[in-house]
Amino acid sequence: MSETQRIDVSRFVRNVATKKGWVLNQDPDFLASLIEGLEANLLRLGYLQCPCRLSWDDPKKDKDIICPCIYAGEDIAQYGHCFCSLYLSEEFARSAAEPASIPERRPEHLFP
Repeated sequence: MSETQRIDVSRFVRNVATKKGWVLNQDPDFLASLIEGLEANLLRLGYLQCPCRLSWDDPKKDKDIICPCIYAGEDIAQYGHCFCSLYLSEEFARSAAEPASIPERRPEHLFP
């Protein structure tokens, strides 16, 4: 069994949220779709590339958008959730507000 087949993506995102003090998106259908996107990228690419961003299909070029992306902390601090709304701040989750579109922090020169 390959390493990619042994990753439980649902457990992974829960562990990240716990370690970082974040909360997962509370909409079960939306959360499931994000996890499915991460699983698909893991099978296709071999790494957990953010399902909401375009990929180079190269882990070295995509290292900034491997979940959790390097922009997540700053996005959560400023907007209450990350770009794809997988991770939320505890305060944002308590507010029951709906995540909204936020600006992309990834510099244009890193886009495929």
